[in-house]
Amino acid sequence: MWRLGPGWRVCGSAVLGGGIGPRDWILNAQVPGGYPRLDPDRHLAEIAAAEHLTGPGAGLMTAADVTAYTVAADEGVTATATCGLGVRGWAAAPVEGTGGPPRPGTINIVVTLPAPLSDAALVNAVATATEAKVQALLDAGLDCSGTPTDAVCIAAPSPGPAPAEPFAGPRSRWGARLARAVHAAVLEGALRQS
Repeated sequence: MWRLGPGWRVCGSAVLGGGIGPRDWILNAQVPGGYPRLDPDRHLAEIAAAEHLTGPGAGLMTAADVTAYTVAADEGVTATATCGLGVRGWAAAPVEGTGGPPRPGTINIVVTLPAPLSDAALVNAVATATEAKVQALLDAGLDCSGTPTDAVCIAAPSPGPAPAEPFAGPRSRWGARLARAVHAAVLEGALRQS
């Protein structure tokens, strides 16, 4: 759980509070494998209320053990990852049949940075985090780009009177830091499981 407080924006693919907008908190909730509910956004809101989280927030879910998270930092950027690699593959995989409930899997990544980012830079930061995740998986010797349910949230302060950072690609100042932090966190999590 990240209690950001007011003055933060998050961009991400969270089930609850996904997209770009002001967020006071981020929650990464563990659910059982074969998760049966069809209302994950409502379920996350219930979990957030039970934790006394108020205001707008972002909620992610995983069947992976959320207590086995990994953290890496690089010059002000912090990346936290939960790596459940029970179900993994390539993003553009051929269609497969289904047989029974899926094994636990999901790589959830939450990144915080101290610099305000423009909308375009926030979106670019999600792409940079995803690229770094794939690089870490390959560096861990895994033949995959992730799992079918991976999610990413990037949290940065809301822009003030000064212009926000316009870039977050892997060769920009903040994007490079983000990429190194995500790579280190995901690599550590992946190596624990391989």
